[in-house]
Order: sequence, then C-alpha cells, then structure tokens
Amino acid sequence: MSMEIFLKGDVYYGNVKGMIPHGRGKYTWSDGTVYEGSWKKGKMTGGGRITWTSGTTYEGEFCGGYLDGFGTLTNPDGSTYIGSWRMNIQHGLGRKQYSNSDVYDGSWKEGVREGSGKYGWCNGDMYIGNWKGGLMCGRGVMKWLNGDLFDGYWLNGYRHGSGVYRFADGSYYFGTWTKGLKDGRGMFYPGGSIRCPSSKRLGKKKRSINRSLSDKISINGFFKDLGRISSTRISIGGSVREFNTDILSYTSDEGESVDDDVGESLDDNSTVVCEREYIQGVLINERIKNNAGVLYKKEQQRKFHMKEVERKSSLDIFEGRKSSYLMLNLQLGIRYTVGKITPVPMREVRYSDFGEQSRIRMYFPRKGSQLTPPHSSIDFYWKDYCSMVFRNLREMFKLDVADYMMSICGDDGLRELSSQGKSGSLFYLSHDDRFVIKTLKKSELKVLLKMLPSYYKHVHAHDNTLITKFYGLHQITLRVGKKVQFVVMGNMFYTELQIHQRCDLKGSYHGRNTNKDDIEVGTTFKDLDLAYDFHMDKSLRDALFKQIKLDCIFLESQRIIDYSLLLGLHFRAPEHLKSLLEPPDAFHKPQKTPGPLSLVDHSIPPKGLLLVTHEPSSVNTEPGPHSRGSTLRAFSVGDKEVDLLLPGTARLRVQLGVNMPAHANHKVSHDISGSTEIELYEVYDVVLYLGIIDILQEYNTRKKIEYAYKSTRHDPISISVADPKFYSKRFINFLEKIFPSNT
Repeated sequence: MSMEIFLKGDVYYGNVKGMIPHGRGKYTWSDGTVYEGSWKKGKMTGGGRITWTSGTTYEGEFCGGYLDGFGTLTNPDGSTYIGSWRMNIQHGLGRKQYSNSDVYDGSWKEGVREGSGKYGWCNGDMYIGNWKGGLMCGRGVMKWLNGDLFDGYWLNGYRHGSGVYRFADGSYYFGTWTKGLKDGRGMFYPGGSIRCPSSKRLGKKKRSINRSLSDKISINGFFKDLGRISSTRISIGGSVREFNTDILSYTSDEGESVDDDVGESLDDNSTVVCEREYIQGVLINERIKNNAGVLYKKEQQRKFHMKEVERKSSLDIFEGRKSSYLMLNLQLGIRYTVGKITPVPMREVRYSDFGEQSRIRMYFPRKGSQLTPPHSSIDFYWKDYCSMVFRNLREMFKLDVADYMMSICGDDGLRELSSQGKSGSLFYLSHDDRFVIKTLKKSELKVLLKMLPSYYKHVHAHDNTLITKFYGLHQITLRVGKKVQFVVMGNMFYTELQIHQRCDLKGSYHGRNTNKDDIEVGTTFKDLDLAYDFHMDKSLRDALFKQIKLDCIFLESQRIIDYSLLLGLHFRAPEHLKSLLEPPDAFHKPQKTPGPLSLVDHSIPPKGLLLVTHEPSSVNTEPGPHSRGSTLRAFSVGDKEVDLLLPGTARLRVQLGVNMPAHANHKVSHDISGSTEIELYEVYDVVLYLGIIDILQEYNTRKKIEYAYKSTRHDPISISVADPKFYSKRFINFLEKIFPSNT
C-alpha cells in the first residue's frame, strides 16, 4: 500500500505498514535531503540512494537507518569511496579516491586506513603494506617515482626499524631507522659495484608482505591493477608529510613483483662496500671494506631488513617439534590462568600462596575439553606457579591485565630471539616488545620459588628497584614427560628510542671481553669492552647508587651471584656531539701540580639533553613493563621532578633506570713535548636504560667448587664466581668507577 505522509515539514511517499515507512519509498527532509530506496519498520534498510543538500550522495546498502554494507559515497569535491560501511563509517575493504587524485585501496577500520592496503599518490609514488590509525605502520614497501624504493618497517608514517633502501642508481643500504632517520649501524653497497642477490641465492625465499585482500578479489571491477609505488613529499588526503628519499623489491603473496629490476645475482668478487654508522640521521662513522660478496652474505645473516627476529623452523626442545608449538602452548596456558585468577577478589598474599605446591594445573588436549579450547599444537599439561602472588605483583607493577593478555596472547603472537643465552636458555619476545619470556633450568625455578617471598617484600618496599620484574612463572609438560619451565619478565629496553649499544657488566674481568670477529649489530658487550665512563646529574646518580646498594643487599641476603647490570645506550645526534672537547674553564683553571691535564668539565650540562620540570600532562606517565618508580628529581633543576627533553624527538619521564641522561666520555691521550701528557675526551650525549638481571644463580656447592678450581688458575679477584658478599662489593665498586661522582 502506497501513501503520502507529512511530518513536521518532511514528506514521505511510498509503501507503509501501520503509517510507518515499510518497503520501497521516497523520503524528503525539510532541509532538502532526499532518500529513495527500501525501508523496514520506519528505518532505511536494504538498497537505496541518499542525496544531501551539500551535494554528497551515497548509493548502496543501509541497515537500521545507517550506511551499512557495501556502497558508494561521492562528494562534491570529486572524492569517492567505494567499499564496505558499518554504521555510517568506512569499515572493511574499500577504495577511496581523493580530490587530489590520490587513491587508497585496502582495509579500513572505523573510518581510517588500518590493515593491509595500497596508497597511490597522484605523482606516481606508491606504498603497499600495513596501516594503523590512518598511517603507515608495520611492514611495507614504498616506491618513489624517481625509482627509489624502501622495503622495511614503519611507525606512524615514518620508516622505523629494520629495512632495505634501494636507490635509483642501484645502490643499496641495509640498516635501521628511527622516526624516518637512519639510526645505528648499516651496510651501503654503491651502485655498479654490487647488486642485490636473487631469490635463488637467498634460498628461494621471496621477500613478501601481506597485501590488501582487495589485491586478490574484484568488487564490481573497482579493486584491480594495484600498480606501482610513492613520494619524498607525501600528501594523504590533503595532509603533508616529509620523507627522506632513501631501498629492495616487493613481492606479493601471489608472486607478482613490484620491482622487476631487483633479482640480479651478487658478484662474489665485488670489492666495494661501506660500513656506516648513523645517529639520528647523521653519518658519524664510515669504513670502506673489501670482499663485498662475503660481507654481503654475513649481512644477510644479520637480517638488517627484519625487525622481527626470524622464527626457527624447528627446535629440539620438543624432540624436533616446531618451535611454534611451544609459543602456542605458552599463549594458551597464560590466557587460561590469567583469565582464571583475575576475577578472584584482590587480597593480601598468604604463606600458602608461595612455594612449589601453590599452583594451578590444567591439561590441554588437542581436541579441547570443557575447560580448554581446541588448538593446533600438541597435547600438554600446564602448570602455573604462585598465581595469586604474581597476580599481586602485576597489580603492584601497575600492569593492566588486558594489556598483558593482548601483548603476549594476541593474534600477532610471540617472536623467538635468534640466539640462545650462554646458559642455553631460549628467549621469546612479545609482539609489541614489552615482555621477554625466558626458559629456565629446574635449578633456577627452585631458586625463584625459594626467594619469591623475600622478592615480593623487596619490590613492595622499593618502588625504584632495578631488579628484574617478574610477571609469571610457568611450566609445560608433554605427555611423554618432557618439561619446560619459563618466566615472564619486563623488557628493559622497551623504549621509543633506538638502543645503539648494549653492555652486560658484572665487575669481573677474566674472559669479560668480546671477540672482535663476533661483533655485529645487536652484540651485547662486556666489562672490558666498555670504553666510556658516564657523568650524570648529582641527584640522579645519588638515587641510582642508593637503589643499587639496596638491591645488592637483597641479593646478598639470598646468596645470589652472577648477576649483572644490563646497560643500554642511546646516543644523541652529532650536532650535540662534543668531539675532543676542551671546555672554556680548562683555560682558566691552571694545574697547581705537574701531571696529566683533564680537560672535561662535568658541570656543563649536555646540550642535546635538556632536563625540564616534570609536567604529567606533557609526557606518558603510564608505567613501562620494566619500571614503576616515581619520577626522579634533578639537582640541576632545583631538586624538582624532571622530564628529559630531546629537541626534535620527544619529551620523556625520567625514572630510575629509564630515560636517564648522561655524558659518555671516551678518553683520547696525546703526548705533548715528551714531558707533559694532556688528556682529551670525546664526549657524547647519551640516554641510559639499565637494570639488574640474571638473579637466579645461588652460591651453592657447585659454585664453591668452581671458585676453588678457577682461583688456582687465575686471579681470584678477576673471575666472575665469588662469595656473595665479595661479589656484591666488587660489583658496586666497578659501577662507581664507570659512573664517577662529579664532586
């Protein structure tokens, strides 16, 4: 039944049901907006077309009065969107052509580009890869009209992480980037002297990236011919972002190559290659090397182009089973136990909550059960130790349980670190780098369970503790009896800044150096490798050593040895570098007695690192996975809480062991006139990240025997193993030397 209805200036003509639009009809609003199409119970539902007074039109599917389903939106400025909608918002696969002729073809989420997709700029540039929040984020390939190409990782629209940049002249750079700038070590291969290896040389492993689903399907002919890549000056929907022109080829899942020129074989007899080191985009070191073919193979092993450390295909830990089984088991077990303990009302821990007998045990059959889901791994038993204790620790460390679950148990999964620890332990990293999972020996499990009551009291009493944060202790047992214990810890180097150098410092010196032939990107250096001493604000240093001594007292009370200070260094760009510095006061403070002349005044604040009064609204105050302490106070800012301001980079909250600014001094000596020696220094502005790790080795009978044996062959002071009291004292003394007092 068709009829005309008038309502407050609006007009409807069409089918009705009980005086309500139902079926086909046309509705005209008082402002001139017109809809013609299907209705259901008074709401636009089904196919239809709506035209607004602005000139914008939409033709497609509706549901409950919303643009919902597949449809086409056309704007007066010429921009169009063809694809999926959900409640008036672009959501799903879609293709948008902007008014400036840019085109995005891929996945959308709640109105912004998110997921896999391709963006083509009107000038011929193109990006194919992952998006998040409307910006390039994750793995992706960018090709510029001039022939340059970058294949690697992105963050918030910038190159960020590992990647390969191929220049139009055939040159290549394998390295890492931070916020669009080269940052860290890399290898440069000039055009003509070397060519990128073919897929055959790389074991036929194609460098691939998940392309948008719109590459693989056709919707009314709109999702076709994804074409080529994008620009040094990138404009997305009218917004402009600058990029440096820095590139390898992109290959789709279906084998379609974006760049057909990349596939030529590497000449093993090539002789030119440059090893470069950058800090925030500025080249600070370059070495020309020969035998480029051999070096290239070594660089491929280092995997400069991968942010994620490649997962191994198999692991003997499960008698040849794939390592992915272990990672899936970890996720299943953690999801189960965290989900089980979280709803339990919060309470103080009891004596019965500690110890090996305090555990949750569950069987996970492959087919699933009433309590466990089916899975693609192998049958296993899961054991969660001291669930209430670790639940309280996570609360104490201000860790959101939802973030914890998503980080470890999310769809992106875990990543296995490529190398095992010296102890043979395996390490896994959460997809967002917040948490480290380490396999433990049975003896280490027992030590942690034994010390857990004291550990709980210590971290509860000392917010600023530098000791490793533990978040969970678990065990997996296969039906054949094989057991794997592991612990979940915070990643000490979870930061938006690039960690340029890592050091593991014990305070001993026998064997505490790294073989130069083994040094590569990511190498952790040892005590004798450290070429710097660090000078920081007096109050920051005082707070640091106060906590180090408290932590060492705790470790000594637990009879723990072999722990070390893990130190990460972020170097600032060379515009803030003072090379061979002779500060002004050196010329006004004559030496009263003959001897070496020290020409560094540590009272001069770092010019590239500014300490400013803390403003909670200006920094991220969310606790990291490695820290929960208060904001530190700085002597140089009137003993007020401070933030670290990095010009042009970020503003960071300063906490103990996190975002701590310092001078890194490297001494360079020169003889003058044969009688007087003057000491010159290279002085770097650095940001420090540090904490005490490896705290699960007791000074037991085996270690006492080891000490007795080694002390007869080496200087007893030099060897790592020692009585806990002596170990603690030596550890602190060593750190006081590399963090000297400025007074």
